[in-house]
Amino acid sequence: MNNTTIVALAASLIFSALCGNDVAKAQDPEFTQFYANPLYLNPAFTGSQKCARFNLNYRNQWPALTGQFVTTSASFDKYICGIGGVGVLVTNDNAGEGTLKTTNASLLYAYHLDITRTWSISAGFQATYAEKKIDWKKLTFGDMIDPRRGFQYPTMEIPPANATVRYFDASAGVLLHSKNLFAGFAVNHLTQPDEKFLSGPSPLPRKYTAHAGAVFSAGGSARDVIISPNILYQRQQDFNQLNLGLYVSRGPIVGGFWYRNQDAFIILIGVQQGVFKIGYSYDVTVSGLSNKSAGSHELSLQMQLACKKCKKKFRPISCPSF
Repeated sequence: MNNTTIVALAASLIFSALCGNDVAKAQDPEFTQFYANPLYLNPAFTGSQKCARFNLNYRNQWPALTGQFVTTSASFDKYICGIGGVGVLVTNDNAGEGTLKTTNASLLYAYHLDITRTWSISAGFQATYAEKKIDWKKLTFGDMIDPRRGFQYPTMEIPPANATVRYFDASAGVLLHSKNLFAGFAVNHLTQPDEKFLSGPSPLPRKYTAHAGAVFSAGGSARDVIISPNILYQRQQDFNQLNLGLYVSRGPIVGGFWYRNQDAFIILIGVQQGVFKIGYSYDVTVSGLSNKSAGSHELSLQMQLACKKCKKKFRPISCPSF
């Protein structure tokens, strides 16, 4: 199967998933560096570090294919004393070299509360305006193929009257944490907005995310070594993903290794210096696409600013940076 055929199949799947097909459903883009994009993972993270925080994320999935998937994200959040955490999140996803473009702009709020001397809880809410565009000229269909010469004919498929779909969406999440432990749960697309381009409903399935982890010192002569085992599970329609991983940091250097259920091994390296945190990760694909996809590359940049102390007691969450 060559790259042209793969792109054609991908484009056709994208079209069928968004035009009222009752079987195929859309799926959210993913980021490997979950905690480097905390607002995307769970809205309860909004304002969780108290001081103003900027995050930039870039992911290039399957770059060896002509129709790779490129996703970018930018966010800002801050804790406001006596009010809670407020934030803004913007994501852009280009599937199949721009065949399908999705842009989301979100406002987020999280309320943080200390429930005991050691445990705190946060409840987050997210309101999103989304715009999805499909480029009909980049789609290919089976009736365009000549058995010998490839794509030769015009398609008989009828293009949608409106190639842009706009809608509002809502998400929510909760986060429980202490000095060394944390766990969270989030539900995206509570309203299940309709994404159809043609006839028939095509609701965006809800995405459920559960994540947990611990942060502790290695002890002994390696007290400056921080270890953080983590688990993350996501479900959206029939799509299930389980991630098991471990972060190890010493001084400014952070390393990580993850296994994603029968799909990929993930290797991460990060640097934390002053107000900046920079991370790079690579997904080593182990599925049937391993010889053609060239895996996935992801970059993250975070800037954590200093701020004045808040009169109201606030307990920031201790979790990995990437």
